[in-house]
Amino acid sequence: MKIMLVQGDITEASVDAVVNAANSSLLGGSGVDGAIHRRGGKAILDDCRRLRASQYGKGLPTGQAVATTAGELPARWVIHTVGPVYSAAQDRSELLASCYRESLRVADELGARSVAFPAVSAGIFGWPLDSAAQIAVSTVAATPTQVMEVRFVLFTTDVHAAFERALGAVT
Repeated sequence: MKIMLVQGDITEASVDAVVNAANSSLLGGSGVDGAIHRRGGKAILDDCRRLRASQYGKGLPTGQAVATTAGELPARWVIHTVGPVYSAAQDRSELLASCYRESLRVADELGARSVAFPAVSAGIFGWPLDSAAQIAVSTVAATPTQVMEVRFVLFTTDVHAAFERALGAVT
């Protein structure tokens, strides 16, 4: 698998699947989640509402992933995953790693060969950048998958730099 780093807007990624750093409600929010819902349009929200009305009545649990249409995004699907909120008092690293593994599992089920990831939990969920990047890159690199290309699409230069350091440590 090829792992790439791109600084930019994940809603513009032309890939099979875009991963959304969602909140558990699946109904949109701020940051990446809000941007994906705004740009992707009503079809994504409609799919999320159907998921909430069926198997995710209490919301999507942290560390899990589920797919919807991508609506008006250039991708085919959106894979929603709920990252953990950072806690200095409790190690939640396994939950963050699970977001990446579960997203790749869902991508495999869909037949996706290219996936774009944001920096899950590194925004308003407060995960320290270097740790979030290390967990993301090492988990993706170690996860068996049929995905051929993973792009980490990172919005700011500081996040991109943290992922560069993490990728350098893995390769």
